[in-house]
Amino acid sequence: MMTVNEVSKLSGVSIRSLHYYDKIGLLPATEVTAAGYRLYDDKALERLQMILLFKELQFPLKEITMILDSPDFDRNTALEQQIRLLELRRDHLEDLIALARGIKTKGVRKMSRICFEDFDTRRIDEYAAQAKASWGMTGAYREFEQKSAGRSKEEEKLLGMQMMEIFEALGKIRHAGPGSEEAQVLVRQLQDFITSHYYTCTDEILLSLGQMYAGGGDMTDNIDKYAGSGTAAFACEAIDAYLLAKRGR
Repeated sequence: MMTVNEVSKLSGVSIRSLHYYDKIGLLPATEVTAAGYRLYDDKALERLQMILLFKELQFPLKEITMILDSPDFDRNTALEQQIRLLELRRDHLEDLIALARGIKTKGVRKMSRICFEDFDTRRIDEYAAQAKASWGMTGAYREFEQKSAGRSKEEEKLLGMQMMEIFEALGKIRHAGPGSEEAQVLVRQLQDFITSHYYTCTDEILLSLGQMYAGGGDMTDNIDKYAGSGTAAFACEAIDAYLLAKRGR
């Protein structure tokens, strides 16, 4: 067992922060002595490592608590995805360093879209959104594996096209607004379609998917390319309106 002071010296996390982590349930002390001293075992230190990794990836403390406390949380999967996120951030920083060096030696290039590509973090943001969703959806992915087992590539492609047709229908009624009856019917259809063919699409998962649709990465581009520019963002708004209406019932 280690005291809070020893954990602070070992990890670099301030005693004040460790007290706060305990208070909010993020890192509860393993034991509290009769004198009120917090003690931490090896399991608590392993959890602190995961907390610090998620913090490094800029996840809010509340989300880290939810992820680590999820019954479906898989440490190895999370580590693999954290490594990939850190690699993406490293590549991004190396590109920025190269850009800064180029400006220093050659001056600023003629302004164009390519001049700002090194500042684009959409790949990182998209992967982070997908990873975060999977950390809270491990059970859903297991269900997906079961439902997709034995399906041919042609069958998977057909399902993908049928799902895109729902987005296409959403794109066609954008003028009606995300809270319109037409939009709400299509969101419900989307949720039911995912549940039938992929995994149980709970309201929480649907909310996460909506955020991914409008996240600005490849998923957004694919939806907008098929269903019309702005459809991915509209789908996210329609999902928000759908869930808000459900909570108000």
